[in-house]
Amino acid sequence: MTAVASQGRPRSRFRIGKRVLPYVLSLPALLVCIGILIPFLTAVWYSLHRYRLSQPWGYKFIWFDNYVAFFTDPKFWNTLQVSLLYAGLTVVLELLLGLGIALLLQKRTTLNNFISIMLLMPLMTAPALAALMWKLMTNPGFGILSYFASLIGLHDFRWASSPSTALFTVVLVDIWVYTPFIMILLLAGLRSLPTQPFEAAALDGVPRSFVFFRITLPMLTPYILTATLFRLLDSIQQFDIIYAMTQGGPGDTLTVFQVEAYLNFFQSTNVGRSAALMIILWAITYFLSNIFIKNWLRLRERARGEA
Repeated sequence: MTAVASQGRPRSRFRIGKRVLPYVLSLPALLVCIGILIPFLTAVWYSLHRYRLSQPWGYKFIWFDNYVAFFTDPKFWNTLQVSLLYAGLTVVLELLLGLGIALLLQKRTTLNNFISIMLLMPLMTAPALAALMWKLMTNPGFGILSYFASLIGLHDFRWASSPSTALFTVVLVDIWVYTPFIMILLLAGLRSLPTQPFEAAALDGVPRSFVFFRITLPMLTPYILTATLFRLLDSIQQFDIIYAMTQGGPGDTLTVFQVEAYLNFFQSTNVGRSAALMIILWAITYFLSNIFIKNWLRLRERARGEA
C-alpha cells in the first residue's frame, strides 16, 4: 500500500532549497539593477574621457577635466539656472492647481468622478505630441490661442518664438500635461483621510480656513511631498516638451540639462561632455530626492509617534 501511495503522489522535477529560494526570488530585481548600472557606469567612464565621435583619434583619459570645464563655463551656469527655474515654476504651479482641483472634487459623487476621469486625458497624451499640438495653437499666423490673445489686445504675441515669453509658453504646456498627475495623487490622499477630525471640527463650528491649514494640510503633507518629488525629478529632466516646441531656444533661453546634453551629443558629437553633463544632472536629482525622502520619513515617524 505504501508503494502504491508513493507511486500515485505527484512529484516535482525541480526542487529549490530554502537557502537558494531568496536568491531566485531576488533575481529579477538584480537583473533590473544590472540593467541600470551598466549604462550609468558607462556614462561615468565616458565622462572622464575626451571623446568626440567625429574625432576618434582624440580619445583620451582626462580625469575630471570635463567637469572642471563645466564649472568654469558661464553657459553651464545658465543651463543650471534655467533648469531649476523651469522645475520650480512647473512644480509650484501644478501643485497649487492640482490641490485646488482635488479639493473641489473631494466629495465622492458621480459628477466629480466623471470630471476627474476627464481631467486625466492630457496625462494620456505623449508630451511631445502635446507640445506639437500647442505649437500649432500658438502659431502667430493661424493659431487659435494667438487669435484669442488678439481679442484681448495682445496682437502679434510671439509665444515660444520670443525669449521673453518662451519660458511662459513651455511652462503652460507642462502645466496642461502634468497637473492631472498631481491632482489624482492629492485627490486619492484627500479621500483616504480619516473623517473623525473633520466631523469633530464641524460640530464645534470651526472655520473652514482653520480646518484646512491645521487639519487637512498637515495630514495631506506626505501626499504633497510624494507628488512634489515625482514632479520635481521629472521636471528637472524635461526634454520632450521643450525640444519639440523650441529646440532649447530662442538662443539659450530654454537650454535645460537634457537639451544641452542632446545638442552636445548629436550636434557636436562630444560624448565625454554630454556624459559629464548627465552625471551632474544625476547628482542634482540624487541630492533633491534625498532631501524629500528624509522629510517624508520624518513626517511618517512623527505620525507614528502621535498615533
